[in-house]
Amino acid sequence: MRALIISDLHANLEAVRALPEDYDQLWVLGDLVNYGPDPAAVIEFVRARAAVVVRGNHDHAIGFGEDPRCSPRFRAMAEEMRRYTMTVVSEEDRQYLRGLPLHTAFEAEGARFFLCHAAPSDPLYEYRRQDSPLWLSDAPDTAVDFVLVGHTHLPYRRAVESRLIVNPGSVGQPKHGRPEACYALWEDGKLTLASAPYDVEKTIAKLQRLPLSTEPLAGRHCASGAAALPHGSGNSQVLDAGEVFRDLAFVLRHGTGNSRAPARQ
Repeated sequence: MRALIISDLHANLEAVRALPEDYDQLWVLGDLVNYGPDPAAVIEFVRARAAVVVRGNHDHAIGFGEDPRCSPRFRAMAEEMRRYTMTVVSEEDRQYLRGLPLHTAFEAEGARFFLCHAAPSDPLYEYRRQDSPLWLSDAPDTAVDFVLVGHTHLPYRRAVESRLIVNPGSVGQPKHGRPEACYALWEDGKLTLASAPYDVEKTIAKLQRLPLSTEPLAGRHCASGAAALPHGSGNSQVLDAGEVFRDLAFVLRHGTGNSRAPARQ
């Protein structure tokens, strides 16, 4: 069996279309929506093709109308795109996102898999890197051979005792230094990491055509991580939606988690 394993699609249809099509099963580790211009189309893609899907923090946020709890530098991006996403996804789409499990476990060709978006003990929110010591103590309740996670947008593999932890990286907003859709493949008992280039400028052009919010993003954070201060503070930093989109375009073009340089003060 050949399984395609993906995570963090983030409504980027061009990146999704760059993925391999020759697979037997599709396993999705969450975050179908937010940040990108095509949330409804990406949900439709996953619903039509995926054998296994778990819920990510952005799926949870859109489904339940809650805060996705993003890192400070991405908070303004997430909020602006959440507003847009809520106007274009249907109630049926939101119901689908609400119904996704937080984690799942199954066996395939004699190998035991555990899937969640972030980490076994915190399946929605914890940002856990490859070198985190928490992997040594955080194991699923059942014995497994592979733990498949996403959320960091960084692809990696790490062996911990008898299990292999694998993060395929992000399809729609990669942060490994290249604007490529990341994925993993499970085939003949082997799990490999890979990526594919996609038309990032087409995604950015779609973002630039989106209706901008008229509300200032004061009190939130810009992509540089600097806090936006309220009006009247003497050093007010009010972000507009256009600035947020420019930051998002930079992240997509450069495959990075950093903001535009130089950072705003």
